[in-house]
Amino acid sequence: MALYMVQNHLSEEDIFERGETLDFPDSVVELFEGYLGQPHDGFPKKLQRIILKGKEPVNVRSGEILEPVNFQEIKEMLYSSLKRPVTSHDVIAYALYPKVYMYYHQTVNKYGDISVLDTPTFLYGMRLGEQIEVEIEKGKTLFVKLVSIGEAKADGTRVLYFELNGQMREVLIKDENIKTTVQARLRADPGNQSHIGASMPGTVLKLLVEKGQTVSKGDHLMITEAMKMETTIQAPFDGLVKDIYVLNGEAIQSGELLIELTT
Repeated sequence: MALYMVQNHLSEEDIFERGETLDFPDSVVELFEGYLGQPHDGFPKKLQRIILKGKEPVNVRSGEILEPVNFQEIKEMLYSSLKRPVTSHDVIAYALYPKVYMYYHQTVNKYGDISVLDTPTFLYGMRLGEQIEVEIEKGKTLFVKLVSIGEAKADGTRVLYFELNGQMREVLIKDENIKTTVQARLRADPGNQSHIGASMPGTVLKLLVEKGQTVSKGDHLMITEAMKMETTIQAPFDGLVKDIYVLNGEAIQSGELLIELTT
């Protein structure tokens, strides 16, 4: 909730004044539904009503209504998918966060064990001329220095030049920023209720409507993901889907126009 408010420049007053028209992350909605448990003194009723938008909260221990989990079935599925021994930690992690867990393994398969990188390098990348130390195993440390960044090619790739323990290395990468600078998307007009914009930078997980489809207020239009938070975007009024400006799997930036409705 805090990340959502900071990203969208929302104050406490904004939540209470505009909350009925905001699409909160699914994790926040599930929290106020009671799926993570019940606070000792209950949820703030007004805030809960705003976030749930007519949904009925759970008034019992959430474990009583959740579907049972077959750990052995999960273990066999993971073994078949990952092609390696599966631990109890793997099973529990998947049971709690299936999408995040599988995304993690896709990332490891693509890039290797990125846990050996320090946090700033992982989040922001290396600066030109910067050298980092990477301990790939106990007693074995690599010294990596970013020497030069090549010019962008027509296909959007660049060559990065590194020193690895004093030896030159070249790595060809796809510069994701080139696409965003060349193909600028339309921006949602905050004053136009028909414009459905992205509340946070992220990815379109799934479109739930088609162009020309009739929708009612509260109908689910699409699911987006940002910082591991899924958000279900709902129709703010009864109308028609005039246009859809994104595709499944596309990266989106805050404020970009996703869907346009018409009455």
